[in-house]
Amino acid sequence: MTAHFGRRLRKGAATTAVAAAAVAALSASQAPAVTGGHRTLATGQATPDGSTDHSATGDSPYYTDLPPLSSPVPSPSDSQSPSIGTPVSVGEAEAGIPATVLDAYKKAETELAASKPGCNLPWQLLAAIGKVESGQARGGQVDADGTTTSKILGPALDGNGFALIKDTDHGLYDGNSTYDQAVGPMQFIPSTWAWAGRDGNGDGVKDPNNVYDAALAAGHYLCRNDWNLSTDAGLRSAILSYNNSTDYLNTVLSWLEYYRKGTHSVPDGTGTVPSGRSDDNSPSTPTTSPSSSTPSTPSTPSAPSTPSAPSTPGTPSQTPTPTPTPTPTPTDTVAKLADAGTAKLTAVAGEQFSKRISTKAQTSAGKTVAKVRIRFTIVGTTDATFVGGEKVAPVTTNASGVAVAPALQAGETTGDFTVRATVVGRTIAGLDYAASVTPRVADTLVRTSTTALTCTPGGEFADQVEVKATENGAVADKVAATATLIKAADDATENDKGPYFKDADGKTVRTLTGLATDADGLLKLPKLYADDTTGTFLLRITTTGGATLTVELTVTAADTSSSSPSASPSASASTSSSATPSA
Repeated sequence: MTAHFGRRLRKGAATTAVAAAAVAALSASQAPAVTGGHRTLATGQATPDGSTDHSATGDSPYYTDLPPLSSPVPSPSDSQSPSIGTPVSVGEAEAGIPATVLDAYKKAETELAASKPGCNLPWQLLAAIGKVESGQARGGQVDADGTTTSKILGPALDGNGFALIKDTDHGLYDGNSTYDQAVGPMQFIPSTWAWAGRDGNGDGVKDPNNVYDAALAAGHYLCRNDWNLSTDAGLRSAILSYNNSTDYLNTVLSWLEYYRKGTHSVPDGTGTVPSGRSDDNSPSTPTTSPSSSTPSTPSTPSAPSTPSAPSTPGTPSQTPTPTPTPTPTPTDTVAKLADAGTAKLTAVAGEQFSKRISTKAQTSAGKTVAKVRIRFTIVGTTDATFVGGEKVAPVTTNASGVAVAPALQAGETTGDFTVRATVVGRTIAGLDYAASVTPRVADTLVRTSTTALTCTPGGEFADQVEVKATENGAVADKVAATATLIKAADDATENDKGPYFKDADGKTVRTLTGLATDADGLLKLPKLYADDTTGTFLLRITTTGGATLTVELTVTAADTSSSSPSASPSASASTSSSATPSA
């Protein structure tokens, strides 16, 4: 049966106080599990600045159960907390995580450690969020592939005690074509899953009902915006972006610290499921599901109503009560998007764009609209991303109706691409911004050695040519370069005689393309060889940005006279004048 959560009620100060007290007690009773252990934050601390797309869950309800307050018992030989993986002796059932669910969390941690190492995501944070969002997929009710055996759905986000989020997926994930609902073991709303979804189990599908997909998506969601989860500030921002509630923050932190003290694997389907929920804090009787095994108490039948007499022709019938017109949301009033002063978007490969995109939401009368979700999406053939590594960035318009996208980070792919701004939950024309990534450049090339480059006919040059590229005096790394053996200083045509390079098959090559400087701005060319032609020859190296260096190469016959010393012609490492090779 599809799980639907009940009506959310507003929580009072008592709930906050209980959560804060419980977490404080937990922190006091347990030693920090890691260096710089995280502490529970005061309930009055500020929440994120509103730059997120509401939250991953749309601030849907969550489980409020707290872990046992007793500490795990350390081994007699160790006064410190037991290592991760040691079963706790108190509250052992609560420390058990279903095997497939636990595997999904750990695989997500491994992937994030490689793709976003600066985030420092611990799998225990995913476990803590999975606990409060779905009770670890309802105690591990998943199949062998990690997909929940039945859908886990939050309530309809219809504005009645929840955020108002109208349907964005045509019911694809949640089966609701009117309002969005949080979906799956990590409780993503469809509008967030549309950009945050990941394929965690490699089956080619991004399914919010699959714990591998959902755990990996949650990890990337928590690691966006360059948050470092090993710091209190980064951890707080990430958790609050998932569900913007201080009570939620305290609950997740309490489970995070508990899981850091020790967990163990339990068979799928045998995990404990929490009972308390943030939308179930009143004594009112919950609505019984039609498929519930507990029969409802029959109500006393009321007296049958007297059927009304048929209306006589000409007699006015009772006027039906009109359905009230719902109050339009801010999103409903948006008619168009307009640029809010975005400057030209250009950056050199590998660098951050200095300008950011600003978009304003407007009504048909041109009035700006606050609290509207704008989604910025990078499209086109590019490896550029928003800072944090994402291709999509949802941002809520501020009080002035303006949404400012995160900074763009250029990759190594040069050329043009587009950033498209659209309104989440409303079908109106998007707004496209053109962006361009230009190649890395250098303005100066110099040899790293002053040794003359000489060779005898048919031999090979003892020294390889190495140059260093700079731009405005700084190292110019990853700059594209070309090296050509030319006919003369004023004739850049490729020479057909004299020194040459060899390709992979040993064939003669006198032009090398696709070269690039390394991280230190250095470029070392392959070994040079000489044919039977003697004389002075020119090697020209050029880079994007205009840096050019011409190097002299001398091929001279060996001096066989024993009575006179051999004359070694000089070779300049600087830009040469015109030199005509010997015939």
